[in-house]
Amino acid sequence: MSDKTMTAEEAVGRLASGMTVGIGGWGSRRKPMALVRALLRSRVTDLTVVSYGGPDVGMLAAAGRIRKLVAAFVTLDSIPLEPHYRAARERGAFELVEVDEAMFMWGLRAAANRLPFLPVRAGIGSDVMRVNAGLKTVTSPYEDGETFVAMPALRLDAALVHVNRADRQGNGAYLGPDPYFDDLFCEAADTAYVSCERIVDTAELTKEAAPQTLLIKRHTVTGVVEAPNGSHFTSCAPDYGRDEAFQREYATRPWQEFADRFLDGDEPAYQAAVRDWHKERT
Repeated sequence: MSDKTMTAEEAVGRLASGMTVGIGGWGSRRKPMALVRALLRSRVTDLTVVSYGGPDVGMLAAAGRIRKLVAAFVTLDSIPLEPHYRAARERGAFELVEVDEAMFMWGLRAAANRLPFLPVRAGIGSDVMRVNAGLKTVTSPYEDGETFVAMPALRLDAALVHVNRADRQGNGAYLGPDPYFDDLFCEAADTAYVSCERIVDTAELTKEAAPQTLLIKRHTVTGVVEAPNGSHFTSCAPDYGRDEAFQREYATRPWQEFADRFLDGDEPAYQAAVRDWHKERT
């Protein structure tokens, strides 16, 4: 079986401007931030981003990389509304398609199954139909005759996700409390890049993780990136929790000041800058 390991820069080097990119995780939980930071260091722009949004969306929005966003929300969890996303949205920096969380999941599932849409009850009777004029309904052909939202497939050119452990062939396991639909992101994409806290031998995956947590299957994965602390400052339970102090720094500091101090360099430089910042606070 092929060895799919690569660097974050090699993974991002396979992306191109104008692509539709799905980003796994949920809010400020287990986001593939090392890959997002690599994307910010690249020249890739004009993206359609599909995400249960957190700081991934906030950073890409602040940097002007997003043309269109498809999201159910954009939050930092302990900080309810992602401030850099909010600022970009208020100045009309990109198009927004905002749908219900279940509709979003059903869109990924439709894409994973190579279907044009899937029917879903979520959204009926809500303003989601009013603010998304392109959404259509479908009527059941059976006796019930029920009307559903026809949620279109969220087909992705590429997916970026982060898990706790992976092997070199692309199998990945999460060890925390929730899979966050990362498997659907990979299955819905033409290419998928998985970062992980640690690459282990295939046999080691089942020693540390229960079989049902082997979420990511190698046939859906294009590349594997070992990125210790690669979800920082979001959480990656049980390896580490959210860096709440640093998240507050990100949320309150003007974007360009934050970027100049923490993002003007490679991933080791970022990790070193974060350590220095914490030392300054003690």
